Amino acid sequence: MNASTQQTGKTSTTPLNGAEVLLRVLVEQGVEVIFGYPGGAVLPIYDALFKQEHIRHVLVRHEQAAVHAAEAYARSTGKVGVVLVTSGPGATNAVTGLVDALMDSIPLICLCGQVPTALIGNDAFQEADTTGITRPATKHNYLVRRGQDLAPIVREAFEVAAGGRPGPVLIDLPKDISVGNAPLPAPGEGRLHRPYRPTLDADAEGIRQAVAAMKRAKRPLFYTGGGVINSGPKAAAALRELARRTNFPVTSTLMGLGAFPTTDRQFLGMLGMHGSYEANLATHGCDVLIALGSRFDDRVTGRVDAFSPDSFKIHADIDPSQINKIIRIDVPLVGDVGRTIERFWRPGTVTGRICRPGGHRSKAGVRWTPSVSCRIRHRAPSFVRNMPFGVCTKRRRLSDATPLSARKWASIRCGPRSTFSSTSPTAG
Repeated sequence: MNASTQQTGKTSTTPLNGAEVLLRVLVEQGVEVIFGYPGGAVLPIYDALFKQEHIRHVLVRHEQAAVHAAEAYARSTGKVGVVLVTSGPGATNAVTGLVDALMDSIPLICLCGQVPTALIGNDAFQEADTTGITRPATKHNYLVRRGQDLAPIVREAFEVAAGGRPGPVLIDLPKDISVGNAPLPAPGEGRLHRPYRPTLDADAEGIRQAVAAMKRAKRPLFYTGGGVINSGPKAAAALRELARRTNFPVTSTLMGLGAFPTTDRQFLGMLGMHGSYEANLATHGCDVLIALGSRFDDRVTGRVDAFSPDSFKIHADIDPSQINKIIRIDVPLVGDVGRTIERFWRPGTVTGRICRPGGHRSKAGVRWTPSVSCRIRHRAPSFVRNMPFGVCTKRRRLSDATPLSARKWASIRCGPRSTFSSTSPTAG
């Protein structure tokens, strides 16, 4: 798009082919890197890439590697990852990465070559029903059939990929669309669908109910997931502030690691089948579970009927389909998780401060920390229940009669998570 077009907002009259229009829209969306592998159906796009200097291409050795590289790029930069693959086997090789991006909520745009529109459905060389194959593997997909739809589709695809719960979006590009002339409308012109506007602010009544439950809690727990990461740095900062104000312990899924400092004294570690002992027992025994941007994956829940059986469950997620999908929720909060966290404590909201710093005590007078309540109240092994608390495990004296399993447990549990304070010097 030339300067006059940007200023007036009118449609460009410069003759461009579809590949050039595609790259100009990508630059407009802030794309700097494309991961891809060439093939016959996308050679016009590679020719256009060679003639410009704004976008760098990273050549891989397999289309699946291109998608995984774009996933890593998206997670590390916060931008939308872009992949370029050819038709047929190129598209099918990318499916594994697309499913991975869909499950992990990573924003991606997969630009996929396709045979010319006149040959679609004729079993042409390297033809595949890409949109049909990738429908369950993507958040949304498009097949471009007209040159005038190319720019609006690409712009809309970026909105869909990054908006709401992020995910991969595929654009199927027939070769004749890439080589044929295509207009470049100004942003906002020629939209095919109405704007994608997910719900960002959770219901105020749900916020009130959640805060009331958190104030009543004796054994509360924050269960954080990848949604906190996807919501941006402000969401992670809001989570740290909320944890500081409430003194609630925090556990995380694999995708949520990094949102809360792992060296913080309130962090229990990752939960689930690959998680820590403390995190799993705390989840099982808490009385209020606040799930933030997590989806209750089976790697975390295990047996659904035995997952945190006695807790009052609060679930904040931007994807309404995740609410009550696996675990029955008492207070659903549909909206951006970062905004929801801020509304729990931000001055001027209906909530105010949830509790005074200092933590919560159980009925037994023991502070609710991973090193105390979990081991005392939830049928921990006897050698764990009889260990003293509030000191590093290296300083714990184990008698010769102590089972080897206890010595091994003590040796691997020395660290930041073993320094939680307790009002009781011993467990019993």
